[in-house]
Amino acid sequence: MSTLVFQNEKEMKVLAGLLIASILLWTVGFYGGVFRADAASLTSVKDTLSNSAPSETATHTIVYTSNAAVTSTLTIRITFDPTGDAFSGINGVSTSDVSFAGATLVGACGAGGDEVTLSTSTGAGAESVIFTVCAGDQVASGTKTITIGGNKITNPSGVGSYIIRIAGTQPDSADTRIAIVDHITMTASVDTSFTFTITPTTTGTINGEATTLIASTTTTTIPFGTLSPGVPKAAGHILAVTTNARNGFAVTLEQNQNLLSSTGADIDLFADGGSTTPPIAWKTPSSTLDQENTYGHYGITSEDATLTAGDEFGVALYAGNIGAPREVFMHTGPADGLTADKGLTKVAVKIEIGSLQEAGNDYTNSLTYIATPTF
Repeated sequence: MSTLVFQNEKEMKVLAGLLIASILLWTVGFYGGVFRADAASLTSVKDTLSNSAPSETATHTIVYTSNAAVTSTLTIRITFDPTGDAFSGINGVSTSDVSFAGATLVGACGAGGDEVTLSTSTGAGAESVIFTVCAGDQVASGTKTITIGGNKITNPSGVGSYIIRIAGTQPDSADTRIAIVDHITMTASVDTSFTFTITPTTTGTINGEATTLIASTTTTTIPFGTLSPGVPKAAGHILAVTTNARNGFAVTLEQNQNLLSSTGADIDLFADGGSTTPPIAWKTPSSTLDQENTYGHYGITSEDATLTAGDEFGVALYAGNIGAPREVFMHTGPADGLTADKGLTKVAVKIEIGSLQEAGNDYTNSLTYIATPTF
């Protein structure tokens, strides 16, 4: 054990003073460390871009959680690239471009309790959107979502990571970052495909034509056989298209000549040789003596209700204008070969003669379907 020996009363007073000062300094230092006031950090801070490519405009969706309320006249300041001047267009941001979930954004302070107004700042390190709490109002702590759209803010021209700082005079602050990256060019190819199928009909109806009038066909023939005056016949094909053509396809029908006999007699186009363009209801040949084009005729009908001209063939309407290509089937996109009007339809030829039609056992012509995809 050591014993302190004081020479006089003065020495005792000096030592006592030093001890008291040491105790006070220790006490103030300890409690000062516990209660020292620092700015708190915002949490869960992120900025999501709608477009992260260089030099392109983007919408910024900024989300964060504040620990303290932002009281009257304090500011929430969002600074883009506080260490440089990489962003542009901030000065063009207006109230109409911004939404603020967690406060009420107004053009001018009014009667609300959590209103904020908007202003902007420009210059290197100060490209900012600033929200000022209206006098007497308060923005509560908690999660905030601020969306800045309107295609006003232009991304930096260089790829890299850039700071977005949320600060101002509010108690809390924090930094987050966004990444500016080049677009990725992705390429691929798809081979073209197109299949056109003609199938003969043997039974059923075509565009409302009575079953009893249907004559059997093959893929390459329509054998009407012997025609009798006043007894119409109809025959046709099922058409199917399968394709991946972006703009679809069109199928037309045309003939090389009227049905022609070796004697020089012919059977004319519907109606009475008139090559009717808008489809009309079937008519019996008028059979006017010395007007050979009225002795017999034939025309076409289609079940496709979505032709370029619409559902022009209706139910059992006929046209005769097949001296040039005549649209009978079409669609404006890819086709599956199964869906009516889009990948599948039926086309028929109807024929009828009168008693004046010239005799002949070899009437013939050629019909051609022309199927054209548009890729």
